[in-house]
Amino acid sequence: MSNNRFYITTPIYYVNDVPHIGHAYTSLACDVIARFMKLAGKEVWYLSGTDEHGQKVEKSALNNDLSPQEFTDKMSINFRNLLQALNIANSDFIRTTEERHKLGVKAFWNRLYENGDVYLGKYSGWYSVRDEAFYDESELTPEGFAPTGAPVEWLEEPSYFFALSKWQNKLLEFYDANPEFIIPKTRRNEVISFVKNGLMDLSISRTSFKWGIPVPGNEKHIIYVWLDALTNYISALGYPDKTGNYSKFWPADAHVVGKDILRFHAVYWPAFLMAAGLPLPKSIIAHGWWTNEGQKISKSLGNVIDPFKLIENFGQDQVRYFLMREVIFGNDGNYAHDNLVQRNNTELSNKIGNLIQRTCSFIFKNCEQKIPDVSKEFIEEMYQDSFFVQLKDIVKDTLVQMESYNINAVLDHIIYITEQSNIYIDREAPWALKNSDLPKMNEVLYRIVETIRYIGILIQPFIPDSAAKILDQLSVPEDNRDFRHLTQEFAIKPSTRINEPLPIFPRLEIRN
Repeated sequence: MSNNRFYITTPIYYVNDVPHIGHAYTSLACDVIARFMKLAGKEVWYLSGTDEHGQKVEKSALNNDLSPQEFTDKMSINFRNLLQALNIANSDFIRTTEERHKLGVKAFWNRLYENGDVYLGKYSGWYSVRDEAFYDESELTPEGFAPTGAPVEWLEEPSYFFALSKWQNKLLEFYDANPEFIIPKTRRNEVISFVKNGLMDLSISRTSFKWGIPVPGNEKHIIYVWLDALTNYISALGYPDKTGNYSKFWPADAHVVGKDILRFHAVYWPAFLMAAGLPLPKSIIAHGWWTNEGQKISKSLGNVIDPFKLIENFGQDQVRYFLMREVIFGNDGNYAHDNLVQRNNTELSNKIGNLIQRTCSFIFKNCEQKIPDVSKEFIEEMYQDSFFVQLKDIVKDTLVQMESYNINAVLDHIIYITEQSNIYIDREAPWALKNSDLPKMNEVLYRIVETIRYIGILIQPFIPDSAAKILDQLSVPEDNRDFRHLTQEFAIKPSTRINEPLPIFPRLEIRN
């Protein structure tokens, strides 16, 4: 398996609802990681999509006087639109109602069945339509609700079962041998203790409704929505055909999910794959939930955050930056209007924007609209000094951090470089050298411009449009913007004509 390929997925989003900040956050985190890996020279495949089967969808369609297919066609578009609104560069978008997916699910079912891991029995137990999940009596709240707060109903019907219990020790051995399989560690511990408590066989078919993929050979049964949904990660790569994208990209490098669906991804999915004799993904990354101004987000409170509105109010890159900067990836996060404005104003406008604006405006006005003319020897020496040596280490560490999905550490590095450059320009004051020492002024300015080139290249995964404007302003050629160009060899060419500087990060207003 070539290490030069990288496959990342969002969960497929349930079409029963409109996209909210949680969907935006997951898709964006995947986009930042995917863009980063691409700039680091990997061939990247980024998959997103929608989960469109199940009882809940069937009910919602009826309530809206639509057929389930019409309802899912209408709802799935919202999620495509969200990716577009956030400038997300996904490679593929899968819908579970597509033929390629149904084909993959049926083949996967047959594989499990032929391998002796599926048997017909009778299910009786508590089921939540809202969660599309089965719950043990011991998991219910004292009031008789699911742990998620969803209502449950007692179900008794014939059902196919997956022999999950038989994979308990194999799973524990696998977690043990692959400490990076579940990220972060806290979630890993939860999963291990859940599996150690004992796994029951899992009901994987339903007969009480029709909207789903029929069980091959017994069409009275519909395949359980989670078995159907999880298979998207391989059906989108062409499974059961193992040539083409499947052979290139499977196993996935990262499935990024919300912590509420970790069990399905870290317990059921690996067990299904083991039973089917297929390789397991390398990591499942579970991130936290968002609150709104410190309050739990819920429809009943009416405080659901609409990502389309956020983008409209603040700007695409401003929202992208805030969501990635505000929360340590993996932890819970809080959305607050004032924090978004402040992050934008202090970091994007004051630190990065101000550095670029004052440097480029001064050059445009005082250096004949060209990058200052410095000697080859100066550039050689500059690259030997302590700051540029440190810059080289930062670039290296940035790659290491992103390989461990420490998204925030990467932004910390970028802000650090910016702060150091602001300290430098204030100390060296090129405007004061204008009348006394032109060669020195040119050197000071050149040094800052070269540092801005690093900032512009490194920040591309986070704010692609604004980063392009930064690099355009310095006339950095479009094919010189990958991470491998962060070396002396590709240093900005003296006397290159630059574009007239325009402010890139306008300040946002705090509402009263």
